Amino acid sequence: MPEPSPSALPPLENWREEKQAAYLYRLVATRERDENKARLFRALAEAAEAQAAIWARQLEASGTAVPESLELTPRIRIVAWLIRVLGPRAIRPVLAAMKVRGLSVYSAGGHLAAGHPMPTSVEEVGYRHSSLGGGGNLRAAVFGVNDGLVSNASLVLGVAGATSNAEIVLMSGVAGLIAGAASMAAGEYVSVRSQRELYEYQIQLEREELEQYPEEEAEELALIYNARGVDMEQARRIAADMLRDPEHALDTLAREELGLNPDDLGSPLGAAAASFISFALGALLPLLPFLYGGAAQPLFYTILITVFSLFAVGALLSLFTGRGAVRGGLRMVLIGGSAGLLTWLVGTLLGVSLL
Repeated sequence: MPEPSPSALPPLENWREEKQAAYLYRLVATRERDENKARLFRALAEAAEAQAAIWARQLEASGTAVPESLELTPRIRIVAWLIRVLGPRAIRPVLAAMKVRGLSVYSAGGHLAAGHPMPTSVEEVGYRHSSLGGGGNLRAAVFGVNDGLVSNASLVLGVAGATSNAEIVLMSGVAGLIAGAASMAAGEYVSVRSQRELYEYQIQLEREELEQYPEEEAEELALIYNARGVDMEQARRIAADMLRDPEHALDTLAREELGLNPDDLGSPLGAAAASFISFALGALLPLLPFLYGGAAQPLFYTILITVFSLFAVGALLSLFTGRGAVRGGLRMVLIGGSAGLLTWLVGTLLGVSLL
């Protein structure tokens, strides 16, 4: 087995990483009822132990003592508890962050089904992922509009229940729009940035391991395909062909071993901007009657606009749920209307009403 090339992590840390992975693989295997999947994770545990042995030899060669056993950190203990209680399928993102591979066997395409054949050549590897995630941005935008609409309509109704001054209601609504949109944008930026950092860290580790022991990486990928039902010899041919193109190999290893799809990550700034704009558009709708001072009863028109907008958002969301548009629209009106009514009642307890 070849000695590893220089790594960004010290040998002792690499040894711990592989020993932790082996421990989690064995735990996942004991929790897995499907024998094919269990066999995959047992084999991955053996591969991780073999890779840990490489780092152990390097530690010994440098005169550094190799720990007699792996010390389980609190994080490892918590993840192990989650595996035992919830099962590996339910905590895939957690396992991915812990450098557990083979998680794609739990994805929608992670099993053989009629009409969904496994790849038979390197060109087909990863092709089935190319259309995943479509419509995700549209759905996020719709939810952003809905969040802005419900939160700011509730704020406007609550303030309107407490004061008869339309200027105060408008000022409060504008403040709610800006604060809410900024908060949504900041949260979305942090979320997407964190996802990208996780991917970048994992793919860097994968790049180093691909350079250090490419044969073992190919064998791990072949084991994953074999667990899905591909003949082992054919799976090994696919994996060997894949490794001839390093960039394609990294992309496929990220998808198949780590369960990460880089196409779904997006841009942190783009996600933040889209979140800000969609929230602001939704939050603006309840303010429209107050922006035009000629409206005799601005709160009435705010309620009217909010009800129609909630129905439209609910009907649009039915495209993602498969439910009826009318049912989805009425449900959204009920949910958003209840929130608005509650804040208005609270406001009336504190002051006077515009109605």
